[in-house]
Amino acid sequence: MPVPNPDAFDFLTTRRSRPAKTLAMPVPSAEELMPLLAAAARTPDHGKLEPWRFVVIEKAAMARLADVAQRRGEALGLPSDQIDKGRGQFDQGHLAVAVIEVQRPSEKIPALEQTYSAGCVCLALLNAALASGWGANWLSGWPSHDRGFMQDALGLADHERIAGFVHIGTETSAPPDRPRPDLHAITTWVRI
Repeated sequence: MPVPNPDAFDFLTTRRSRPAKTLAMPVPSAEELMPLLAAAARTPDHGKLEPWRFVVIEKAAMARLADVAQRRGEALGLPSDQIDKGRGQFDQGHLAVAVIEVQRPSEKIPALEQTYSAGCVCLALLNAALASGWGANWLSGWPSHDRGFMQDALGLADHERIAGFVHIGTETSAPPDRPRPDLHAITTWVRI
């Protein structure tokens, strides 16, 4: 018989990301952050392939990343509202972890499986932060998809890309729950 863990199940069924713009100081110290990263790194990594790594972005670096987003948005010819949104997460941020997908050569593990694993790390880190009492939000947006931003802001190599930015801080307001999917509409049962 299975042994339930009601507290863990309750957390998973009620967890709610906190909008990054509502996160404030204090943020986790390096010592407080390391266990969250360790929890995220427990994500299935396909035989120790580890197709991801972490870049911790502290408050002092946020202004530089905001400026890189501004320059890249202008170079791409993006509308001003998109540029503002792209730089906004860094203008308002206090601490973020960039989860970096690292494509590793592998005969057994397709590139897409490595991408899935990096996405799972983002969610695992988000959940670890929330379970530890921090507010957290996983963001992406155009800067995380722009090769120029990846190189200029974080020095990523050609075989690396940003899976997401997980912002972590102190929650200033609890958001209301949002509508959830209709499980009957999105679930198919295969019985024979």
